[in-house]
Amino acid sequence: MNLKKYYLLLAILTSQFIFSQEGIPVYADYLSDNLYLVHPSMAGASNANKIRLTARKQWFDIANAPNTQSANINFRTGDKVGLGAIVYRDENGRFSQTGLFATFAYHLLFSRDRTDLNMLSFGMSGAFIQSNVDLAGLEDPNAPVDIVIFDDRVQKDAYFNIDIGMSYHYLDWYAHFTVKNVLPTARDIFDNTADPSITIADSNNQRRYIFSVGYVFGLGNGPWSLEPSILYQSTDQTKESTIDVNAKVYRRFGELATLWGGLSYRRSFDGAEFSQTGIEIESQKLQYITPFLGINYKKWMVGYTYSYQSNSVVLTNGGFHQLTLGYDFGERKERWNCHCPAVNN
Repeated sequence: MNLKKYYLLLAILTSQFIFSQEGIPVYADYLSDNLYLVHPSMAGASNANKIRLTARKQWFDIANAPNTQSANINFRTGDKVGLGAIVYRDENGRFSQTGLFATFAYHLLFSRDRTDLNMLSFGMSGAFIQSNVDLAGLEDPNAPVDIVIFDDRVQKDAYFNIDIGMSYHYLDWYAHFTVKNVLPTARDIFDNTADPSITIADSNNQRRYIFSVGYVFGLGNGPWSLEPSILYQSTDQTKESTIDVNAKVYRRFGELATLWGGLSYRRSFDGAEFSQTGIEIESQKLQYITPFLGINYKKWMVGYTYSYQSNSVVLTNGGFHQLTLGYDFGERKERWNCHCPAVNN
């Protein structure tokens, strides 16, 4: 690899892994009727119990490209308690994670009846995560093998952490706030301080903050509605942050089906520095454009999301594909009299 390609690749990897940390990566999953995957307070918030499966694959033409699979279930038990569980697998080059979340949520209803939605929700998830690093092939074939580093080709370590959050729904308005990885946790497999020549230690601060807010407009008295929203996320230790600006349109077909789709734009507030010449330093901010489309039909849901990185310097022109499948189960409660698709199914 020549010098130009080396610096170019380094820039792309830096921009892509800006939010690489413990836990489920936050992509555009939440726009496919899957808010619980991001916010634990949404467990059991809907008037229907939900199962959601997701599969995401980036860069089909690149070996070992990032890919993520998840499965989750959430439901209401009683009038106020919601429960949920998530399992996921995330692979990103030599790094991979497997995790299990268990969630408890509590929903306070201030509404008199189903004509005026007014609900405050709290949620907490306990997460057990195993992280792996594959070191095979990193050793120099012309040098003695470092027994300490390369004796085990795949380094593994497991961690426990907690996510907490709250949600508020008032008529057609909603807001969510979640803190992920609340507990201080250092990942030993990323700690290199055992080597006296290296002083890099993994931070024990993996906290990430996510805030989202939106409103659903009913377009006249017809079957159309429009939902603009934003989602902001930031990491505590590195101070990196991004914002999603979203627009989602719904078209109802009676009580049986709803067709929905829209567009999301993500931009980072932090630029990744790189050089194409090895001398001149440039910077670019991560940008994604994500169209999405899906349908809810009776108890079934299917959604497709395509993300395109719109930066001038990219690793590949291939996009990021995601498929979401869902099933609603159990006896549905009466629908709220509002434009509030997150809690009306």
